[in-house]
Amino acid sequence: MNSDQLINNRIIDGFDLDIPDAKSQRLTSAWLMLALGSLVVAGLLTILIVMSRTPGVQEIFPWIDFFHTALVVHVDLTVLVWFLSCAGIFWTLNSTGKCSRCGWGALWLAVIGTAVISLSPFLGAGSPLMNNYVPVLQDPIFFVGLGVFGLGFTLLVLRGLLYSKPMGRAVSGAGALRFGLMTGLVIALISVAAAVASYLGIPEIIEGQHYYELLFWGGGHTIQFTHIQLMLVAWLWLATMSGLNVKLSPRIAVLLFALGAIPALMTIYVYVAFDIGSGEHMLWLTWLMQYGGGIAALPMALALIPAFFGARKNADDLIRAQRSALFFSILLFGIGGIIGFMISGSNVTIPAHYHGSIVAVTLAFMGVIYHALPRIGFRKPSGAMARFQPSIYAAGQMMHVIGLAWSGGYGVQRKTAGAAQGLESIEKIVSMGMMGLGGLIAIIGGTLFLIVVFKAMWPEKRL
Repeated sequence: MNSDQLINNRIIDGFDLDIPDAKSQRLTSAWLMLALGSLVVAGLLTILIVMSRTPGVQEIFPWIDFFHTALVVHVDLTVLVWFLSCAGIFWTLNSTGKCSRCGWGALWLAVIGTAVISLSPFLGAGSPLMNNYVPVLQDPIFFVGLGVFGLGFTLLVLRGLLYSKPMGRAVSGAGALRFGLMTGLVIALISVAAAVASYLGIPEIIEGQHYYELLFWGGGHTIQFTHIQLMLVAWLWLATMSGLNVKLSPRIAVLLFALGAIPALMTIYVYVAFDIGSGEHMLWLTWLMQYGGGIAALPMALALIPAFFGARKNADDLIRAQRSALFFSILLFGIGGIIGFMISGSNVTIPAHYHGSIVAVTLAFMGVIYHALPRIGFRKPSGAMARFQPSIYAAGQMMHVIGLAWSGGYGVQRKTAGAAQGLESIEKIVSMGMMGLGGLIAIIGGTLFLIVVFKAMWPEKRL
């Protein structure tokens, strides 16, 4: 049975969205190009970042200073531009097509901002600060790029809130997905408002890295819930499109999306109840993410996992790629969550935790992009490369995450490179070596994703 037959069999009772109109298809394609472009630039930086922390290689070149500058741009391209561009794909796919000028305006602001961020180190920007969520280069050029991108994202969110397709009166699978997408939009607006409130409310005496920590702490914590809501949308969508028999009603899915949004809505209370910069303000936001991040993901994962055991084996390449992306997304989100409860002190267990979580989101987005390609006018991904890419990427990332968690148990500090890591024992060397090898395998998996997608997007007459 091919993917088209399976889709036709599951669409009536499953979770799926309508094929977008021509205007939305073109705009979705543009958001996809921005997302892919951010990965291309970030991928080039990743090679040097991983090598700068790998035993046996780190001593060859004095990359410690470069490590921090490259890491700022890399994190902003992957955690900020990639995720928010993928959000643009989701929300544009579900848009009515109205106010297309607003949609293109948001896209071009995001493109210009991304270009400035990427080029800022070559235009003289420096003095990196490794604050959480949105690390910065202390230079006006970088901040202009970041601000322009932020304006583009804000316009994207406002258009989505006004011109998304409605859920409908009857709770269907499509309606449940649309409700999930709308909760992501509401949370994103709260995240933007949190960043603005932090900017206006930070005491004037605070400066340096602590200032930027406070500036992005509220919005950074809150936007994670948008990523999770979109990941859950992707889980249900991929489950249906890969032919899994999901024993979850649309009404229960809506309840889970609502449950997942509650901790993010509590952000409003935190800003009203506590002064920005106070211990209570930061601690409450941390608690909301720590204890609320998986509140909807866990029951949804438990509902989806049994469906894998009855799945058909003779599926085509696209179905197997989507199914693989879904499975490993669930697995890595679980691993990241478990590691989160093991955090003690400021060591590499922290990046192990968030790498597991963000890679889970990335895998879900990769699967949706594979599915969306033929819906927005491109060819369907096929071949062994498409079939095995999610597995290769996930295997490398699992090695990377486990290596970081293992080294964190021996006290290897985060945001360090070279000799500063203090790899004086065999346990630290082996665990960080595992991290490095896993990172390189993940780079291969990420590169294969780009090849598969660009091949599907390339005009057929040129192949």
